[in-house]
Amino acid sequence: MTRAILFLCLWLAGSAGPAFAQALDLPGLGAPDPGAPEPAPTGPVEVDLELLLLVDVSRSMTAQELQIQRQGYAAVLQSEAVQGAIGRGFIGQVAMSYVEWAGAGLERVAVDWTLISSREEAGRFAEALLLSAPYTVSRTSISSALTFGAEHFEGNGYRGLRRVIDISGDGPNNQGGPVTAARDAVLARGITINGLPLMAVSDPYDRWSVPDLDRNYEACVIGGPGAFVVPVTDWRDFAAAVERKLVQEIAGLTPPPGPRVWPVQAYDCRIGEKIWERNRGSWGGVP
Repeated sequence: MTRAILFLCLWLAGSAGPAFAQALDLPGLGAPDPGAPEPAPTGPVEVDLELLLLVDVSRSMTAQELQIQRQGYAAVLQSEAVQGAIGRGFIGQVAMSYVEWAGAGLERVAVDWTLISSREEAGRFAEALLLSAPYTVSRTSISSALTFGAEHFEGNGYRGLRRVIDISGDGPNNQGGPVTAARDAVLARGITINGLPLMAVSDPYDRWSVPDLDRNYEACVIGGPGAFVVPVTDWRDFAAAVERKLVQEIAGLTPPPGPRVWPVQAYDCRIGEKIWERNRGSWGGVP
């Protein structure tokens, strides 16, 4: 076939459609093979929410409290309320990761990013969480945890309609730089921060915390569209608080504010660092 005839055939193929091209057996111009496999999807998986659980494992947390945390999250993820919230989403699935944190630079991924769209997938996440080895270290660096958390979203293979960090802890930031600076940097990346302040402290470590930890979280830690705090004042209520918080986060709801028991005034977001300096050397425990 001469070059001129080939050009004529190509022109006729474009005019007459795939049938003519198939008759000439010209590769690449015919209709797709109906038996060919579908191309694999590329790019990140679409989800309603990318949710990072940042969980405090500093030494102020007792072994029993650490166990309550893990078992609570594992059970709640498979609950009817949480599964119902996931199913009612626009896409019907979320991506979730569980990271434990304590002092500056001491973050540990217990369960990496996982797609959850069913009770079975939630069960696999819960099983991985309960099988993960216990981990506890000293100090309380909310600022470092937030910075690590923001980076943990990058390249995770998911694209959510929303990104949320859910951080729990039983004391204020006392290491790793100003918590407000870390918070603002996270918010600038379009990530919302919610808080679960653990206020059921009844041991010698309470001298490292503050009685109004919920206010500390509101003033210094959380932020972004619809950000909220769910305090835990009794460990017996932990699972119920986590379930309520997860349902609200997955559904994109903001709970109504509770009654204010403190006057509206500036809060010292360096209170944790000041408590650390005050107590350092006067007691052997290191939270």
